[in-house]
Amino acid sequence: MTTAKPITIHRRSANITEGKSRAPNRSMYYAMGYQGEDFSKLMIGVANGHSTITPCNSGLQKLADAAIEGIEAAGANAQVFGTPTISDGMAMGTEGMKYSLVSREVIADCVETCVQGQWMDGVVVVGGCDKNMPGGLMGMLRANVPAIYVYGGTILPGNYQGKELDIVSVFEAVGENAAGRMSDEDLLETERRAIPGTGSCGGMYTANTMSSAFEAIGMSLPYSSTMANVHDEKVISAKESARVLVEAVKRDLKPTDIVTRKSIENAVAVIMATGGSTNAVLHFLAIAHCAGVEWTIDDFERIRQRTPVICDLKPSGKYRAVDLHRAGGIPQVMKVLLDAGLLHGDCITITGKTIAETLADIPSEPRADQDVIRPINKALYAKGHLAILKGNLSPEGAVAKITGLKKPVITGPARVFDDEQSALAAILDGRIQAGDVMVLRYLGPKGGPGMPEMLAPTGALIGKGLGESVGLITDGRFSGGTWGMVVGHVAPEAFAGGVIALVEEGDSITIDSLQLLLQVHVSDEVLAERRAKWVAPKPRYMRGVQAKFAFNASSASKGAVLDAF
Repeated sequence: MTTAKPITIHRRSANITEGKSRAPNRSMYYAMGYQGEDFSKLMIGVANGHSTITPCNSGLQKLADAAIEGIEAAGANAQVFGTPTISDGMAMGTEGMKYSLVSREVIADCVETCVQGQWMDGVVVVGGCDKNMPGGLMGMLRANVPAIYVYGGTILPGNYQGKELDIVSVFEAVGENAAGRMSDEDLLETERRAIPGTGSCGGMYTANTMSSAFEAIGMSLPYSSTMANVHDEKVISAKESARVLVEAVKRDLKPTDIVTRKSIENAVAVIMATGGSTNAVLHFLAIAHCAGVEWTIDDFERIRQRTPVICDLKPSGKYRAVDLHRAGGIPQVMKVLLDAGLLHGDCITITGKTIAETLADIPSEPRADQDVIRPINKALYAKGHLAILKGNLSPEGAVAKITGLKKPVITGPARVFDDEQSALAAILDGRIQAGDVMVLRYLGPKGGPGMPEMLAPTGALIGKGLGESVGLITDGRFSGGTWGMVVGHVAPEAFAGGVIALVEEGDSITIDSLQLLLQVHVSDEVLAERRAKWVAPKPRYMRGVQAKFAFNASSASKGAVLDAF
């Protein structure tokens, strides 16, 4: 057991108690029902991501309420404020999807602004949809007061004709319907039944990937990342999270004490072991930036090389987050990795315990009555699934999800598209054939702007039966539900003059996940000639958050952050 720090409360909110000059400050609190004794209590923020925009967030209010109850039971005051969300599942394939990554920055700004502006002593962040997690942690790190993340919880699977469904099932069903393999009636019933209630998308997609990583990094309570939103244990965990946070404030245990290079290595190891989302690469580059931790895109490849995939989870596997939870959750995954020497057991967590202490009572071997989590000697794959590919098309790197592919190498003619909608139409109209390599460009952080996800095209390819025979590269992103011969985050992006902007229809392109290569087979001389003729497109937005994002965003290889000055 680690020795706790002396309980010294650094009162950020002390400005409301200091003499007569602070009387106007106190008046504002009296208006909200505060009493004199409240001004000696800790002020704990609750960043509430509840909304009725998306099922991911429509079940959050009960968790925020539980956190408030836990804060007050611990003798502190709760100060509640809101954060926005964009539903990736709803916005996918539309112009609205370009606001998804932008919302990560808006959420981070909300958390930082309220915590700092109101001089809070700590903050509980409650969130559900994909960008709630990285945005919340980035805001925590910027404010750097004691903080804890409460994930809204995963969704339960839908069901139709005896088959379990989730949001990815719907996108793939569109392709199956277009290919004549699914009736209109079955497509409609799949759409109606895929999402049965509240919670975030059920596979090891982006929301569950990030929640699992936050548990691994030590910013959430054990087991909390794989609980279902509709289950009572989620409410209990939210209340306990608030209690733990109040104790962390007394110990002055801050996010930058927890989020270190070693703990990021732990988080990335868990992402690799569970087959997590490609978006984790982008988000952890941004999180490391906010934490002031030295971390590059090549570090993901370093961790991948030594970390096996030990969980059989969707999108490329069989199971969902609820199955992982029943099988032992992230603590069981971490214990397997720890015993294999793949985690740093001395990293501190928000509870004040180290990783090794947290996992001390977890069995070294997964239970024999399940096959969601494998022993290390029976791993699904010897190396992780998120590979960093480089070549003349991506000198700064690109991200590919390479496990589960029967054909890890493809060379084929480029089919070039400057937007997502025309690419999707080409797939659904049958104009994309096996062996083609689709190039979707001007969709990066600056070019999109906002780096939209390409679940509609990739889902349609899967539904058409082309998921393993057609390559797709983009300077945009992919949904956590995407799988197949796909490469995203190509950097530099087309809008910034990356080589992807110079590709022409019919050019031969190779995606080689064995050699970690992304190459267009065109000579340097020809590329130089094309570059001399290339003209940068005009910005798509000249005002508002999209314009600000496009102007300030760094390369995807740097996390697409807005303050890398």
